[in-house]
Amino acid sequence: MIIKTRAYPRAALIGNPSDGYYGKTIAFVFSNYCAEVMLYESPELDLLPALRDHSRFNSIQHLAEDVDLYGYYGGIRLLKATIRKFYDYCQKNSIKLDERNFTIRYQTSIPNRLGLAGSSAIITACIRALKHFYDIRIPKPLLANLILAVEKEELGIDAGLQDRVAQSYNTPVFMDFDKKFMEEHGYGNYHPIAIPPELKIYIAFRTDLAEGSEILHSRLREDYESGNPKVLAAMQEWADLTVKVREALENRDYSRLPELLNRNFDLRCEVCSSVSKKNKHMVELARSAGASAKFTGSGGAIIGTYEDEAMYAKLREKLKEFDIEVIKPEIVTSGDLAV
Repeated sequence: MIIKTRAYPRAALIGNPSDGYYGKTIAFVFSNYCAEVMLYESPELDLLPALRDHSRFNSIQHLAEDVDLYGYYGGIRLLKATIRKFYDYCQKNSIKLDERNFTIRYQTSIPNRLGLAGSSAIITACIRALKHFYDIRIPKPLLANLILAVEKEELGIDAGLQDRVAQSYNTPVFMDFDKKFMEEHGYGNYHPIAIPPELKIYIAFRTDLAEGSEILHSRLREDYESGNPKVLAAMQEWADLTVKVREALENRDYSRLPELLNRNFDLRCEVCSSVSKKNKHMVELARSAGASAKFTGSGGAIIGTYEDEAMYAKLREKLKEFDIEVIKPEIVTSGDLAV
């Protein structure tokens, strides 16, 4: 039997990057792109490489371009770390795994290193396949914790829970990372919500702005842990913005959203010196078309709202001049994705 599982990219609608700092966020996954894992029983445990794992190049220029696109590490390390952490989880929870081996491979169409949670999508799909293969269940809040542990504990990537919660729940989620609640339960207070289909949302990205989330979080973490008053105040404001966006969605008061989403990005610029000129330019271009704009994650991709098709056409035209792709996200609302 061949097991195929999928996980989708994540877009933070509001509140990021406060998820790693006891804040609040709203995020969803969308099916325009996906990471897919295929797993089947085999005599030995074998991890098959994908496109970004190859080590043979046509030229030195080809190698340089590959490094620019994928970095120095491919997806095999993600699979290895996930399998190792999955095994540890089962050991700690007295879950006995049978003696079967498997072959596993992945492929992904998610644009790389653009704040769309492409790496955690591969990890999520991998864990889904392992769960299916060994016929075990992991509650969604704990699944999100496990995905994050793969990145933080096995790979040393400083990141927050938001991406992993959205990908675990596979539906839009309001996330409250209240410190007391997390200390008592080991995870945040998560509430699946609806994003009305009539809300006009776009996502835009360009590949030459790729930058891992660890770059942003390592700088922000230092300021947060040192008690920088400006950063602490920003975390509270991001949380407040999230509550206001949730209320606006529930009341279908979409006219409030542009100001709230724009403020999310403007606040980031006030406290994060790492926001590049090209990222700011992408936001400015979108806003010049009348749309709202903020990061979907840590940079390289933006999300916002637009009023009508005329504004969307103008948005696409302005961003196309700078090789920036614009899409309408197909928001996922349910399902475990094992196929």
